[in-house]
Amino acid sequence: MKNDVNIARFSRLLLTTALMFVAMPAHATDGYFLHGSGAKAKGMAGAAIAYPQDALAIASNPASATEVGHRLDIGVDIFVPDRSATIHGNAFGPDASYSGNGANPFVLPEIGYVRPVSDKLAIALAIYGNGGMNTEYKTNPFGRFGATGPAGIDLKQIFITPTVAYKIANGHSIGISAVGVVQGFQAKGIAPFAAASADPANFTNRGTSWSFGAGVRVGWLGHLTDRLSAGAFYQSKVWTSNFDKYAGLFADQGGFNVPASWGGGIAYRLTDRLDFAADVKRIEYSGVGSVGNPLAPLFSGVPFGATDGPGFGWRDITVYKAGLAYEASEALTLRAGYGRSGQPIPRSQTFLNTLAPGIVQDHFTLGATWTTASGMEVTTHVLYAPKNTVLGQGSIPPGMPPGFGGGEVDLSMGEFAGGLSFGFKF
Repeated sequence: MKNDVNIARFSRLLLTTALMFVAMPAHATDGYFLHGSGAKAKGMAGAAIAYPQDALAIASNPASATEVGHRLDIGVDIFVPDRSATIHGNAFGPDASYSGNGANPFVLPEIGYVRPVSDKLAIALAIYGNGGMNTEYKTNPFGRFGATGPAGIDLKQIFITPTVAYKIANGHSIGISAVGVVQGFQAKGIAPFAAASADPANFTNRGTSWSFGAGVRVGWLGHLTDRLSAGAFYQSKVWTSNFDKYAGLFADQGGFNVPASWGGGIAYRLTDRLDFAADVKRIEYSGVGSVGNPLAPLFSGVPFGATDGPGFGWRDITVYKAGLAYEASEALTLRAGYGRSGQPIPRSQTFLNTLAPGIVQDHFTLGATWTTASGMEVTTHVLYAPKNTVLGQGSIPPGMPPGFGGGEVDLSMGEFAGGLSFGFKF
């Protein structure tokens, strides 16, 4: 009875905390996806497909729900991105650099709960940030084209994933999650581009527009030997309602579905105290028109916001993650990891991506868990993503009406992040 009361309290806390933070901006590292879910996985660069450690592991592989026992995990992360743009060789103004750091830092929570129903069946729920992107240029880089006020965007995505997992055979489980998403977006300070929009009244400075959608994630987790495990997942495209207030900006009248993703991983027990885990993940950004379509349709007379209209030109990326977990004592576990993401933004697409410079590629992480005498787990992690730069090449259109004067935009971005999580076993 006491456990049931505690679970009810934690469930209310889960929902309340998630609603409190749903309006908070997010920032991401695998393009605009987060590098991982769960503080323990984040300490290992996000490697978790075959190595579940807490309730948030279901965000990487829903089959993990059969492996972690009855538990609740509540965490919060702080992101401090460093993003900037440099414009040079442009006919409408001198060479100049612009800081996009008008809003820092960002706070993002995540909460997960897993409960075994039987020896084979488990149910779970996780609420977490999937990704996002934010820039705020107090000095507007598009001021040379007539823009006024600060410029930037704010995209945030919160996933809600009820999950069921089942052990289909000894050492092998499958799982399925219904993926619900709440996402918000706003843009400001980009009025000069509205002249090339199918719906200029719904292009910029419209406040936050909300969108809702659903998809599905499936996963498998298997213990191949006493020391070797493997896992795989597939997440469908998450189909969402349109951002109506930005129907003139995003392709397909404000469409902004969440891209499909899929991947696999392994975990290997190197010694009785040292584990190794590695993941490979593919994110299909090109499958969402508003994200993957290049700027080029604009030059053929297809305006922003139109069906198959211009987008940010992001390409699909492959992400590699590897991490180590070392049991230093019964109470202390140490972690480290490295991740490498593909580059989603081509050099020819840097102009519009001044607003969304998701170009970080290398991620270095550390983490640790301390288990208290009462059994509560306190986990911390840090991430350092060194600054990466993409040099524009043919990025600013020279003659598109009303004409933007050619030249190049170079993008730079780095990031620091850290987090704290509390885990409760029942």
